[in-house]
Amino acid sequence: MQRAYDQVIHDVALQNLNVVFCLDRGGLVGADGATHHGVFDITFMRAIPNMIVFAPMTEIDLRNILYTAQFNVGPIVIRYPRGNGVLTEWKKDFEKIEIGKGRKLHAGKDVAILSFGFPGNFATKAISVLEQEGISVAHYNLLFAKPLDEALLHEVFSAHKRVITIEDGVIIGGFGSAILEFMADNNYSAKVKRLGVPDKFISHGTQEQLWHECGYDTEGIIYAVKEILK
Repeated sequence: MQRAYDQVIHDVALQNLNVVFCLDRGGLVGADGATHHGVFDITFMRAIPNMIVFAPMTEIDLRNILYTAQFNVGPIVIRYPRGNGVLTEWKKDFEKIEIGKGRKLHAGKDVAILSFGFPGNFATKAISVLEQEGISVAHYNLLFAKPLDEALLHEVFSAHKRVITIEDGVIIGGFGSAILEFMADNNYSAKVKRLGVPDKFISHGTQEQLWHECGYDTEGIIYAVKEILK
């Protein structure tokens, strides 16, 4: 996809064609190494006019967005990770997803976590651990990096002064950057911590090792929540 960027812009987005880009191996892929990590697409795709950028948190989200994409929504990127799923009961009836609509998954008052894609599952586990320690964390799964669910974000920044964003991609220009842009454009003030792939090429290793190295696995999220509360 990186090599086809010019074609995406000129041959699809400029004409607003209903083309579905399914990006396998979105995020850190593990032992294939630095040449195969799919970590730049959130950044370079959300810069293109007319483009929709979606990442499923679960297999059900992936099935439903593929079903939705047939209804002439325009050019859409669906990025999903390498590896196994997270659900055992994933064979559900198809449901149409509202473009640009996120979900509030968990209520909380101390910190708000905004997740995009697969790492939302790490956030769910981290919140369960933090609750046992008396820390109340809200969780919002945005689903779309573009267009953003602005109504949901107004809710977040109206209620929270500490926000953590999580994505399986580079943090420069990515999902977290989109959240910061929304905050600035709408004159909100909050302490925001972005978790994702830092500004360096990540070497090979298992996915678990690399998620941990980059600080957005379950342990990394727990650490970030405690740090932002200091």
